[in-house]
Amino acid sequence: MTKTGFEFRKRTKTLNKPLIGITIGDPAGVGPEVALKAALSGDVQGVCYPFLIGTLSIVERHAEWLGMTKRIISIPEAAGVLSGEGEIAVLDTGEGAIEKGDLGRADGKWGKLSMSYVERAAGLCLSGDIAAMATAPICKEAIHAAGFRFEGHTDYLGSLCGRDDFVMMLVGGGIRTVLATVHVPLRSVPEVLTSRKVLNAVEKGNAVLIRLGIERPRIAVNGLNPHAGEGGAFGDEEAAIISPAIEEAGAMGLDVTGPLPPDTSFWRMLKGEFDLVVSMYHDQGLIPLKTIAFDMGVNVTLGLPIVRTSPDHGTAFGIAGRGKADPASMIEAVKLAARLAGSM
Repeated sequence: MTKTGFEFRKRTKTLNKPLIGITIGDPAGVGPEVALKAALSGDVQGVCYPFLIGTLSIVERHAEWLGMTKRIISIPEAAGVLSGEGEIAVLDTGEGAIEKGDLGRADGKWGKLSMSYVERAAGLCLSGDIAAMATAPICKEAIHAAGFRFEGHTDYLGSLCGRDDFVMMLVGGGIRTVLATVHVPLRSVPEVLTSRKVLNAVEKGNAVLIRLGIERPRIAVNGLNPHAGEGGAFGDEEAAIISPAIEEAGAMGLDVTGPLPPDTSFWRMLKGEFDLVVSMYHDQGLIPLKTIAFDMGVNVTLGLPIVRTSPDHGTAFGIAGRGKADPASMIEAVKLAARLAGSM
């Protein structure tokens, strides 16, 4: 059931908890489901004021399929709303309707809508109307079909914020890793990896850990090759690219170790030696994180003038609309967004 009539608080600084916008992601996937479940989570409501950003009618349909009886509050403007217990606040972006037969497949119309939710949330963050945004999963095939030439959320947010030196940090299960390169074919990684990229990942990872309360983060930097190159026997990227970045970071006063063999660095982190591991490419960092914390991983975009987090999973088209999606990662993403917003 939808209602209007609510209490507005115009700026986040007037609130005793941060106001967090949760985009609903691709309407044909599990994004609306995990967003709804996260917004209703007691753990989330304990640390922030959550509300959804998306098409109201789509949110209502997903709530119906989930058997939710909670009241849905329609928010007509960008302002902080304090919804009551058991209520779900939705900033209605308009346009769009969905039926069961639309679920589980990539479609440009959903790609267009999902990116419009991201754009709206970013605008609210940039204007100061909300403290942070957490984004439910989108479908890259769908956004490409809609005409967007971005790899996903992160590149689009960088464009909206006028930044190109952003990096991805993944958190979960005692692991924190920042990626020096992200969506790059494995055979192309040595070509695009530079000392500047490695140093950028180290610097931004160090800065966010300080915001999270770690006074002097201990940072491990992985090598690119097996055994971190084994002194040049398995490649020279460690000596030519990675070591110069580590030396520069050390000269800046950062606590950095490496290049380390990637097959032991995460184990050493879990043993307590390091607070962060900088990975050279996507799977080097994602495989250990998802092995340890598949349902709890969180993605944080570093280097933007806003706080943005997301769950570390995709649209899960195969279970969309069935009520089977686990919201744990989305819940953790909102909680971390609230924590980071509170440290600004």
